[in-house]
Amino acid sequence: MTLEGALSNLGGLVDLGGPVVAILLAMSLISLAVIIYKGGQFVKAGVGRHDRLRRASAALDRGDWDEARALLGDSRSHLAPLVEAMLDRMNAADPETYQARVEVEAAERLDRLEGGFRLLDSIAQIAPLLGLFGTVLGMIDAFQALQEAGDNVDPSILAGGIWVALMTTAAGLAVAMPTALVLTWFETRTEAERAMADGLIRRAFCPVESVPNAG
Repeated sequence: MTLEGALSNLGGLVDLGGPVVAILLAMSLISLAVIIYKGGQFVKAGVGRHDRLRRASAALDRGDWDEARALLGDSRSHLAPLVEAMLDRMNAADPETYQARVEVEAAERLDRLEGGFRLLDSIAQIAPLLGLFGTVLGMIDAFQALQEAGDNVDPSILAGGIWVALMTTAAGLAVAMPTALVLTWFETRTEAERAMADGLIRRAFCPVESVPNAG
């Protein structure tokens, strides 16, 4: 299908569905733009690249900071520079105060990853409701046309009005479902980043090797 044909089909859908379909189409474009942007942001930040971070975390547990630094230097994760800076400045301030500062910096990095999530969530929730609203409006128009036909009732008038009305519900679901699925994936990856950051910070400030054995 050519671009001209695709645009013609979209124009036909908007003509049939009216302003509700036009709004849903705009929402789908916004959702797609945000998803592409967030995907690029996640790739650039190295989200999910935890292999070296896990090994660095194990090294921190053993108190082997040199190995941890080497592993962090090879990591492409956005968390690696934060932990490297933390290791370099561990003795520069009171440990508890500095730990709180590092946790704040980690939270800021994660907040940047979560930017746009609320917009995607709003689209996923509003799109089906907007589609249902369009269906109700379409059904009202269909029955109004049926009433105006009087004794010359043509079943095709009602059938045509109903399928056009239901099209808005389908359009709303078509926008909401992929948006919700992608948002869930983004949120899952962000929570994994949060858990990794928390583990790295805690292991750096309280490695297992520094904890005295009971008894």
